[in-house]
Amino acid sequence: MPDQHAKSYLQGKPDAWLDHPFGPDVAVYKIRGKMFATFGYEGDVARINLKCDPEEAMALRDIFASVLPGYHMNKAHWNTVILDGSIPKGEIERMIDRSYGLVVRGLKKAERTALEVRHGSNSLYK
Repeated sequence: MPDQHAKSYLQGKPDAWLDHPFGPDVAVYKIRGKMFATFGYEGDVARINLKCDPEEAMALRDIFASVLPGYHMNKAHWNTVILDGSIPKGEIERMIDRSYGLVVRGLKKAERTALEVRHGSNSLYK
C-alpha cells in the first residue's frame, strides 16, 4: 500500500505534525507551522502535494506520468504525486525528504538552528 507507507513516512519526519485546516479529507503535514505536504484521495487513489525547486519539479513531471503540477498550489514550486504504485517507494521517500528539507531551509534561522541541534542536519536535509 503506497498510501499507508507515504503517510507513515510523512509523519515520521522530525517534529512533523498533522493538521486538517482544509477539512477532514485533506491531511496537511507541517513543520513549525509551515506546510511541507498535503495528502488526500481522489476516489480510491491517494495523492500528495510536495514542494520542489522549479527545475526539479519540471524534471519529475517529465520522468513520471503520475507526477503533475501541484493541485491548488504554486505550480512552479509544488507537484502532485499520484500514489498509484508506478513510482518506486524510494523515489517517493526522496521527494518527501526534499519537500521537508526545502521547507526547513526556509524557516527562520532560530527555528532552523533549533531543529538542527535537536535532530542533526543529516536527518533534516536528506
